[in-house]
Amino acid sequence: MNLRWLNLSLAALAVGFCCGGCHDAPGRPGAAVTRPDKVTDFHVLYHQSCAACHGADGNYGDAISLNNPVYLAIAGAANIQRITANGVPGTLMPAFAKSQGGMLTDQQVATLAQGVESNWGRSNALGGQTAPPYASSAAGDPAAGQKAYVTFCASCHGADGKGVVNAKLHTGSIVDPSYLALISDQGLRSLILSGQPQEGMPDWRSDLQGAGPRSMTDQEVTDTVAWLASHRVATPGQFYSHP
Repeated sequence: MNLRWLNLSLAALAVGFCCGGCHDAPGRPGAAVTRPDKVTDFHVLYHQSCAACHGADGNYGDAISLNNPVYLAIAGAANIQRITANGVPGTLMPAFAKSQGGMLTDQQVATLAQGVESNWGRSNALGGQTAPPYASSAAGDPAAGQKAYVTFCASCHGADGKGVVNAKLHTGSIVDPSYLALISDQGLRSLILSGQPQEGMPDWRSDLQGAGPRSMTDQEVTDTVAWLASHRVATPGQFYSHP
């Protein structure tokens, strides 16, 4: 073969390879790539921003279960959206709204809040009962809270809040300062109000042994939170003090 034609053929093959293969080159974005601020699918947004803490399906995560219709009914869509946007200072819940230093647009925050409600909410979650309000409007009394705790919580969490370990029950300490440093008073209140059904923890509508069903009142919930919060320390996890 003529050397000139050989060179031309090789050059044509090289050009064809570059043009035909560049679309599949490693690291090259495809034509369907969506800008992060344009993602509008709830499941994609939830997986990217929420699943690591709240669980892949809204539960069994380290943070409060969002796949809990009672919690959603008590908190309400407005609070879910506000918390998603602004985060919870002093806890591991970050702010997601761009206006608060996060990475999501207002529309994406709204999509998350609406998606949580539409996927996991239930219109009859409270069974016709009126729950105590999501947030307390009164101060709590730790002494009264200890009494309420013994009445409603001690059978599962121990008389002193340090947990129960036996053949049928295994609960950890809920007065551990390290735990209390990671959860806000509102977080404690939300857990008491909505329970953790996936863990067998009832909501505020407790069923007392031998006394029949009796729901916790708003003040009893508030006082119990105050008693739990009284176990916080300035330097959780440290076994020494500075001189």
